[in-house]
Amino acid sequence: MTSLAERLKNFNASLLPDKVQLKYEAMAENAFAFFRGTCHLFYEDLAAAEALPLSPLGWICGDLHIENFGSYKGDNKLVYFDLNDFDEGLLAPVSYELARMLASIFVAFDHLKIEPEKATKMAGLFLKTYSATLAKGKSISIEPRTAKGIVYDFLTAATKSGKKELLKKRTVSKKKRIMLSLEDERHFKVDKKLRGELKAHINEWIKTSSDGPYNYEVISAVFRLAGTGSIGVKRYLFLLKSTNTKNKYLLLDMKQARASSLLSYITVQQLQWESEAARVISVQQRLQNVPAALLSTTIFRGESYILQELQPVKDTIRFKLLKDSYRDMYQVINDMAALTASAQLRSGGIQGSAIIDELMAFGLDQGWQETVIAYAKKYAAKTKSYYKSYLKAYEGGLL
Repeated sequence: MTSLAERLKNFNASLLPDKVQLKYEAMAENAFAFFRGTCHLFYEDLAAAEALPLSPLGWICGDLHIENFGSYKGDNKLVYFDLNDFDEGLLAPVSYELARMLASIFVAFDHLKIEPEKATKMAGLFLKTYSATLAKGKSISIEPRTAKGIVYDFLTAATKSGKKELLKKRTVSKKKRIMLSLEDERHFKVDKKLRGELKAHINEWIKTSSDGPYNYEVISAVFRLAGTGSIGVKRYLFLLKSTNTKNKYLLLDMKQARASSLLSYITVQQLQWESEAARVISVQQRLQNVPAALLSTTIFRGESYILQELQPVKDTIRFKLLKDSYRDMYQVINDMAALTASAQLRSGGIQGSAIIDELMAFGLDQGWQETVIAYAKKYAAKTKSYYKSYLKAYEGGLL
């Protein structure tokens, strides 16, 4: 039987070796960080277990967990709270999405030392609200005018986050020139040849793509580290300066897109996408009520990348700050459940996904929820065991 260390090394073999070590370091922080960095293990184990009830097919983000919801600015200039990570997105049974989300609740709550009874109640609440939203057959969206409680406070604070503050955090001024800071622990220097190619590529994209910002040019570029599961992919950050407006800047993120880690473990026929990046943003545009501003794809050195603006309003709710407020936690979980169902309704009937009538019937069915909760709880315990084994392997130099 393949060891845990070998499974991890095999999956991460195609990533940048020096950055994979940073990924392993991040995963060693706690069991929830490990869970976030091992989406592939979850689906490999799920495929072997075949433990979930039958459910309709739907477009899913694939890596749904409590920190993959957050704020972002849509292309209509409004700030929304919604699902915000689609790297693993594809067509799959909707119960897969639910099992991973519920497992994240059990893993995170255990890490935060929140009582198991509360975790079970929150998992039940999630499925209750999810099912009720599906049964109504009507999607909802959450922005400052419709948000409640802690989510309203979160979005209100996000709308006050400005580009000047973001630029100040990410840049330095040298010899009257502004450039991306290498003192930021998430930024790494790019060698001169690659940096030149990247700048030329993005400048050409700006000139020729209808998705790009007009009248900008690249003045600085660094390698960027972000997330947990995505550490090790090629990812760059560009500082763009307006060519016709003084002191106007924009930060552009360019992230390599890989095949979904679910793909090897499901039998559902998938669409033939133009590129992996096209798959990611297509799923995002189907699931989100309003797609994020400045979202596009490009091919660089034969590999596909997702391009998007690095927004000052983009953030996630930190559950460790809510651990002592049951009411706030209730509101957040309730909203996340409604948004998950809404995303599936919004994309219902599109290229293989179940039609809305089927999703509504699934929401009305009361016979599957306990099975999904039981699997998620069992998998959370397995994750805790994996994490202990992982720490031994990591600290023993096997990774």
